[in-house]
Amino acid sequence: MFEGFETRRIEGDGAEIFCRIAGEGPPLLLLHGYPQTGAMWAGVAPRLAERFRVVVPDLRGYGQSSAPESKGGEGYAKRVMAADMVRVMAALGFERFRLAGHDRGGRVAYRLAFDHPDAVERLALLDIIPTVEMWERMDAAGALSSYHWQFLAQPNPMPERLIGSDPVFYVDHTLASWTANQSTAPFAPQALAEYRRSFSRVDTIHGVCEDYRAGATIDRRHDEEDRAAGRRIACPLLALWGAKGTPARHGDPIEVWTRYADDVSGQAIDSGHFLVEEAPEETLTAMLAFFR
Repeated sequence: MFEGFETRRIEGDGAEIFCRIAGEGPPLLLLHGYPQTGAMWAGVAPRLAERFRVVVPDLRGYGQSSAPESKGGEGYAKRVMAADMVRVMAALGFERFRLAGHDRGGRVAYRLAFDHPDAVERLALLDIIPTVEMWERMDAAGALSSYHWQFLAQPNPMPERLIGSDPVFYVDHTLASWTANQSTAPFAPQALAEYRRSFSRVDTIHGVCEDYRAGATIDRRHDEEDRAAGRRIACPLLALWGAKGTPARHGDPIEVWTRYADDVSGQAIDSGHFLVEEAPEETLTAMLAFFR
């Protein structure tokens, strides 16, 4: 997995960020989702590295990055996590870069585009709509399918302790429940082992819960403030979503993102939530066309 990639640990904005790096060309930052690590990009990152200088970090609290102590989500607000990535890329010599994010990584990515508009040349968001829109559109069916938004945001230590009683079961169930075929089959064995290993750490479980506590409070407020102020994402934005994923149940993602960005394109991918691992070729083709 990630043959030919070097690994580095780089200081972010109060967290040490583990990164995999390879390739030559314009810089491209790839951010993973929950409950994963940067390993989710292993199937497409080598192909992208043929054209770009690819940087694949683990977000703070996930994988091999550090998981700072936090309370109420303050250390895991997407504004803070975005600042990690700006510092990482600056340490690598990149003040401006292309950016793609899936799931939680997508939320870090669009917050980075709002807060650091000069840093982002082009932005691809995979299977998300804005955090505030998710909360506002969450009817009974949405709450059941996205139950983890409420569960993980509960005060410490309730979700931490429950997940910690059987973290491998929790990870496997979460991954399988959001695929089109309801199984862990789409995930490469090495990547799946990394997800399980990461989620078996007490500090990772806490960091992930803090991520979602921030999503229920701080991140939502930041989205509301941007929307009220009329701030918009200026760079070109590509929205990709699974035909059987979550955003597809909340209306047209293109229509949603058009209310937050000036230049939006995109398409549905024949997959569940995990586009990169369920439909790697179709997802890679769309990303290459956009980032080239």
